[in-house]
Amino acid sequence: MLAAVYRSTGGPEVLTVEDVPTPEPGPGEVRVRLRVAGVNPTDWKRRSTAEPQDFQVPGQDGAGEVDAVGEGVDPARVGERVWVWFAAAPGRRWGTAAQWTVVPSRQAVRLPDETSYDMGAGLGIPAMTAWHCLFADGSLDGRTVLVAGGAGAVGNAAVSLARRDGATVVATASTPDKASLATSAGAHAVVDYRAVDAAERVRAAAPDGVARIVEVALGANLALDLAVLAPRGVVSTYADDELRTSTRPLMVANVSLHFVLVYGLTDAALDAAVTGVGAALADGSLRALPTTRFALADVAAAHAAVEAGTPGKVLIDLP
Repeated sequence: MLAAVYRSTGGPEVLTVEDVPTPEPGPGEVRVRLRVAGVNPTDWKRRSTAEPQDFQVPGQDGAGEVDAVGEGVDPARVGERVWVWFAAAPGRRWGTAAQWTVVPSRQAVRLPDETSYDMGAGLGIPAMTAWHCLFADGSLDGRTVLVAGGAGAVGNAAVSLARRDGATVVATASTPDKASLATSAGAHAVVDYRAVDAAERVRAAAPDGVARIVEVALGANLALDLAVLAPRGVVSTYADDELRTSTRPLMVANVSLHFVLVYGLTDAALDAAVTGVGAALADGSLRALPTTRFALADVAAAHAAVEAGTPGKVLIDLP
């Protein structure tokens, strides 16, 4: 099969496309003929820092059809359209930037017939991260949520998921185009976080403060977060950042900080995220972001695009 591989850490230039053996599913696994792969920041970060054993196929997320199953898996799954998550999790070689991957059966989730492969390939890391940031502390019904970066892959999913659960949703965005994406996902109000009166604008939409914040840049945004957070509020942050602050303002407000990396979640938390994302997908609550597409042969350019912060979702089409 054709696959993107890297044999050492480095920049996008370490990626090559090669003909490698097609993997076979082991006990409890399925093999998926991939049609589209999603590219996430974790893909280029792992490529840059985690030395592979022999070679590694990058890519956590993708979509396609089950074409073989291992021992203990229902043969009726063959032919099922699925979305894949955590394909290249630590200890696993076969990521989604390839024609085939093998994953544990639970990591290939049925994709509704009316849902595109593009949509399926954009779930996984972003939507599961958004789910856990929002719901680790219970229902949002009747609460107000602030989503930082409402046009990003995680932020956009968080807006839709929070709105679906009955929350009033305020999002931040830096440009009119990004604000439009957050509004389309369901945000009741969108605020430019760079505006000098950003806190006042958020407070106008949430007079009693926001109960939960999904944060993409905690260090940069903490002052705004503290200015709008309700007492005993929760901030869940999911992206690398540098934080220097006095703890006193957080203590006074009894703020809870959650640092979220989906790879470290319990199986129960991951299963809850998959179930929640799947339900939102089935009822049409999730919205697709604009896409930037690359051929598999251009995988290095796809990684570079994500590293450069290309808006929307970066996808790789598999031959």
